[in-house]
Formats: sequence, structure tokens, C-alpha cells
Amino acid sequence: MRFAIPALIVVACILGPAHTVSAEVVKIEILSREPFADGMEFGGVGAYEKIRGRLHFAVDPANPANRRIVDLQYAPRNQEGKVEFAGDFLLLKPLDLSRGNHRLLYDVNNRGNLVMLGSMNDAARSNNPSTPEHAGNGFLMRQGYSLLWSAWNWDVIPGNGRLQIELPVAVIDGSPIRQKIAAEIVLSFEMARVKSQPLAWGGSRCYTALDADDNSGCVLTVRDEPRGERRPIPNGEWRFAREEDGVIISDPTSLYLESGLEPGRIYELIYEVEGPKVVGLGLASVRDAISFFRFAASDEFGTPNPLAVRSSEGELRPDSELAYIFGVSQSGRFITHMIWQGFHVDEAGRMVFDGARIHVAGGGKGGFNFRFAQTTHHPSHLEGNYMPADHMPFNYLPSGDPGSGGDNDVLAVAKQLGKVPHIMITNNELEYWTRSASLIHTNVEGTRDAPSHEKVRIYATVGAPHRGVRSRERGIHEHSLNPINVSPVLRALMVAMDRWVTDGMEPPPSRYPRIDRGELISAAEHKKNFPSIPGMRHPGRNLQPPRVDYGDRFWTEGIMTTIPPEMGEPYITRVPACDADGNSIGGIRLPELQVPLGTFQGWNPRRAEVGAPLFLGRFEGSFWVFPATGAERRRLNDPRPSIEERYGSRNDYVGKVAAAVGELVRQGYMLQEDADRYTELAERMAWPPEELPIWPFWKLELR
Repeated sequence: MRFAIPALIVVACILGPAHTVSAEVVKIEILSREPFADGMEFGGVGAYEKIRGRLHFAVDPANPANRRIVDLQYAPRNQEGKVEFAGDFLLLKPLDLSRGNHRLLYDVNNRGNLVMLGSMNDAARSNNPSTPEHAGNGFLMRQGYSLLWSAWNWDVIPGNGRLQIELPVAVIDGSPIRQKIAAEIVLSFEMARVKSQPLAWGGSRCYTALDADDNSGCVLTVRDEPRGERRPIPNGEWRFAREEDGVIISDPTSLYLESGLEPGRIYELIYEVEGPKVVGLGLASVRDAISFFRFAASDEFGTPNPLAVRSSEGELRPDSELAYIFGVSQSGRFITHMIWQGFHVDEAGRMVFDGARIHVAGGGKGGFNFRFAQTTHHPSHLEGNYMPADHMPFNYLPSGDPGSGGDNDVLAVAKQLGKVPHIMITNNELEYWTRSASLIHTNVEGTRDAPSHEKVRIYATVGAPHRGVRSRERGIHEHSLNPINVSPVLRALMVAMDRWVTDGMEPPPSRYPRIDRGELISAAEHKKNFPSIPGMRHPGRNLQPPRVDYGDRFWTEGIMTTIPPEMGEPYITRVPACDADGNSIGGIRLPELQVPLGTFQGWNPRRAEVGAPLFLGRFEGSFWVFPATGAERRRLNDPRPSIEERYGSRNDYVGKVAAAVGELVRQGYMLQEDADRYTELAERMAWPPEELPIWPFWKLELR
């Protein structure tokens, strides 16, 4: 189940073009250059500068590297027969490149937003990083990386500094392409009935309805769960509009329902659109942006690559000796998709990145290369089950299991091209509950562990949510939010990745829960084994993504003809087993789990009052603090030993934390600087703890 790759294309890609060509960034437009973080110095690397601008691309449809781009043959071309488009970029680089590490690190933006500095540097989030707060702890700068972002996804709504790209529209023989598409609307964050909602979520655009004043050709239904019965809503009861301050405004990108949309229900709208963007050019844009900054001395107009330096002979040459790519969530799925379809190899046959760091992508790829794709969608437990993301291949070697038809290898094209990068995959516990993470290291029936390629490492940070807690409010969720932050692991593995690629030094071994060790089980088994924590409601199930029928043209041409798609039998996913406290086993266990003050889980059900209480929230995990004393434990009838009973004193607790972080450093899953922070935080904590310490140094009320 993948896009067909004709043998001729594969052979041409393996052999490469007959002549060397430059990266297909034909023009770099520098809009601003300024000191970063008020000119502060980052160790021996020194100060950084920030460069913003636009990249202008010209892609050759005849080049084998581009033949997988859906609808590229229908895009307008320039006089040279190439397809042109342009997008924003942002570069942070050492002011003196000779003091850097000569490594380019590319961050795939997430819905137009910059992620890398928040994830790696514990920095304040910003799409226009400028201040010392936006540098955070300075980790990546102290390492000496040049940091690059560029726009790739067409459906990002402008604003808040989000990166923008303009992709061409496909047209056949001068006529617009029309098609019906399916939109799912679920009130995922709202806790009350509302009358209107956008047709897209996540700060994204959608395709507009052809006629906002006529819904006669459209079908709106509502159902209570993904496989539930669709109940039609008469066309007279809804329209394409939005409500603002009580005023109803016609809007071809919003749904207005007179009776109101209820939280927790799935509203599905089938409507006609036209003018598909050539979405797969987003994959090519990332490929070519990295290629330009890594390999080119200048653009076609003589403007120097900002990462180029002059040799002693006066020759301009690129500074970057190696390049890595990093992506979180949607951005991680994007990297997987790039490698799956061979977009990590440029038009000149060069592998543009040597190492890939894929974080919390679960088992997914995404809507990054088919007709009328919207890049923000993905399956979750309640929402989006049939969105094209969680589909084969999942494994990183052909698994040969009957359920996959023997065709389950993400690296198949990369191996045909002879270009396999080093890959490190990290998932947190939540991805096993709501993002199908187990499928990357099991067969599709969930009955046995799958082998993996020698250039792939897989890690699971058990107990952790999708992202660090950003609020004390639990919102739609039943339980208190899980506060674990996995940035220490990300930093350690970034160092390990560079050593692996540069010196061939083996990174820490893969660590994830396995079936053969009893560490990976069904959600129903998990519920049976989980302690009876007072007030806890266990879901007893997780996302089992369906095999989806998109029509007979989807996997060969990228054209969806079955609308809405039909959901078939599910792939079987598993979740990490837990210990007597309810804390998970089998993967990387941070000190929060090794020396616990409570139970941390990767799932958190929706509250009954917000609808769909049998389903899980998309991104948040759960946390239950241990009773403070034995008396409190007995009063609450909590089966978990209290903090008082576990640790006789602050020194006892601090000693156990120090031992745990020391072992993580020894194993390569934590750097010493982060181990020291953990120990310092434990030493500073009030005892007995009245508040839970949260990484890096802020606190969350327990009750």
C-alpha cells in the first residue's frame, strides 16, 4: 500500500543525471540581517546572527527526483520548462562560521511554527527568535550548529510570524480541477456548544467551497464515534458561514449550524472544491533548501549562500560539512514521508541530510503529496481516523508478515537509490495511545516484534505526554496533566547523532517496549493491570488506525476517488506495560519514573461533560501524585505507597535521583549538564514536597 514507483524512475534515480546540477534554489533574497539574542556569546562559538529572507525555487518536472510529485505535470512552467514557486526562510548562524561545528541543522516547521529552539534549548516559543529568552539554555548554539527553517506547507494561515509559501495550482488543459472532499469538524478544545467552526483546524487553511450561498450539492452528517452511524443533517439547517459577535457572515471556509455543534461529536461535510495546490512541492522545497545551503556557493544571480566562506585562494565554498534534519509531531511525520518517497535525495542525486531526528511522529506519514491534500490532518483516537497518515509501510526493514503483504519497508526507495541516512526515532508514551507508535517496531497484527535497519535507532520515552505542559488547566481532560518534559533526551541524542554520523561511534542502543519481553501489551490488558488509583478512569483502549480505501487511483496517482474514504479492518497497536505504581516500563525511564513522586501516563480521557468520554485527548497525558503520608494513603485507600513511605528523607530522595541520572548519563540518554540540573532541582525542592518540580524550573500545583 504505497505510491507506485515505476522501474524506469527507480533506475534513473539510482544512476543519477548525466551531469551535475546545482540545488534548485535559483535565487536567495535576503530581507534582513541582525544580531541574534542581543549579540550574546555562546561559549567558544561566540555570537550568532539572524537572517530572514525568501527562497525562489525552479523544479524540473523531467528530473527523476521530482516524478513522485503528484500533479506536477499540471503546474504552470516557465520558459525553461520548470515549475517556479517561493517561500520564506530563517537562518541562525555563528557570526564567525570558523568557530561553529560546520553542521547544518534543519528544523521542519510545524504548521508554520518554529519548534527546534523550544524542544532542544528549552527556549521561549517564538517564530521570530530575537532575544536571549528565545535562545533558552543556548544548547544548539553552544554546539555550533547553523539552524535553518523554511516554509513548506501551503495551508498555513498568515500571522504571528509563521513561515509562508506559495505553491502553484494544478490545471488540466486550461480548465480547473474539481473534486469533492471530506472535512471532519470536531470540537477538540471547546467545552460548550458553538454555532460555527472553521473547516480546518490547527491554524490552517482549507479548500473553499465553490459556492458559499448554495449547499444543495453538499452532505453534512454527524456521528458519535469514528465508525458510528452517520446521521444526515438537512441542508436547510446549516450553511457556509461563521458567527462573529452574534453576526452571521457568509464564509466558504466555515460551517454554521443553527442548532449548534456539540463537543465530542464528529461532523463530516462532503463538498466540492477546485484548484488543488501541487502540495508535493513542499517536500521538494525542504529538500532543495537544505541542498542549497549545504552544497551551493551562490544562487544563479551570484548572491552568496550565507553559509559560504572564502578559502585562502579566494574561492567561495559552503561551510556545512554535514546536515541533519529534525522534526516534531507533524514535522516528524513529514521527515518519514520524505524518506519513504525519496525526497531526501536532490536533483543531482545527492543525499541532502546525513541524519534524521524524528520525534513524536508515532507511526505516521501525512497528507503531503496527493491531490487536494491538507497537511495538518492526521488520525487521532476520536478525530480524523481516515486521514492519510497511518498506513504502510511502518517498519524499517521488510517485515514479510502476511498482514502487510510482505511490503512494509519505509526505506525501500532509499535503498534503491543507495542513499540511506542515519535515522533516530523518538516517541513518547502518548504516541502509543493516540498515534500508533508501536507499528514502527511490530508487525501490523501486533503479534510480534519487527526487525530494524542497522542505520535506524528507535527510542520510547515512556510515561511522557506528546509535549511538555503549557498550562495548569486540564481543559477537556479528565485528569491532571502529565508534566514530563523530554528535552534532556533530545539533547543527548542530538550529540549521539553527530558522533554516529561523524565518527561512526555507535549511539545508545534502541530502547522501546517489546512484545517478546512482555513490555508491550493491549490497552485492555493495561487497564486490568493498572492500580486502582482513587478518581482514576482508565480508557481501556487506544487508537487502532483503520486500513482505508481511498479509491483505486490513490496509491498510483495520488487522487482520492472514494469520498468519504471507507474504513476497513484496523492495524493492531500496542501500549507499554506498567509497574505496580502504574508507571510504564520497557523504554527510556526518566527520573520522574525511576524515582517517582506520582504516576505518569501517556493517556488522558475526555471529560464526560465535553462529550466522547470514551475517547482520549490528542496531546495530553495524566498524572496522579502519590499520597504524602501513610495516613493519607490509608484514608484515600490508595494502593500506591506514599512519598513518606518511599523516601525517608530529602537526602534519600536526592541520592536516588543522583543515581538515576548518573546511570542515564552512562547509558548515553542524558548529558551531564542535564543530570546536574535534575540533582540541583531535587536538592532545592521543599520536603516533604508540597509542589511537584517541573522541568526546567517552574512548578505546577498538585491539587
